[in-house]
Formats: sequence, C-alpha cells, structure tokens
Amino acid sequence: MFITIDLDVADKERAATFWCAVLGYERHGSVAQYCSIRPPAGAAGPKIILQEVAEPKLAKNRMHFDLDLESGEDVATEVERILGLGATKLWGPVEEHGMCWVTLADPDGNEFCVCGC
Repeated sequence: MFITIDLDVADKERAATFWCAVLGYERHGSVAQYCSIRPPAGAAGPKIILQEVAEPKLAKNRMHFDLDLESGEDVATEVERILGLGATKLWGPVEEHGMCWVTLADPDGNEFCVCGC
C-alpha cells in the first residue's frame, strides 16, 4: 500500500511549480483539475495530487506537511530558500522538545512546517 496526498489548490500549475521546487519533485501528469507530482525515480516520498478547486481556503488545515531536515541542515537557510520560491512565513521559529520549526504557507495558504534540530 502507498500513500498519496491530495492537496486542494487554486492554481494547479502554480502549485506544481512551487511544490516541485520545494521538494525536488517532478511533474508526473495532469488531467482536468488534477496535477500529479512525485519524487524522481529511485527517490522516496509520497505522490502528491494537486486538485484545483474553486472555493477559497477559509480556515487552518486539519493536516499539514512537516518538512523534516536532515541532521546538519539549517532551518533558517531552508526557510529563506522556500520564502524565495513564494511561501509566506506565518510564525516561528518555535523551539520545543529539542526541535525547532517555522510555519509557512504555500501560495494557496496551505500551512506547512520546516523542522530541524
């Protein structure tokens, strides 16, 4: 069994460009209101389906991505890289239980965290 993550977006092409740059993913296909992105061949990670919807995002996500950095990667550096790709900083950094994270939003307002030690 595999996990596929579906994410509602306002503009699937913009979202695909953003998330492929953030995650190092590749576009896999597109049909109607859907666009599929996935890790490059041989790399691990879930497939993501970007679903273009008409209704705006109105509240906090009930589920979100945590982008867990490898040991030695710097949270602040990665946050700056992702902000340069079009994300918005919502809050942080937060330090708790030996972890540090910053909460960002993608261009559609979907929250996600960049996490490290």
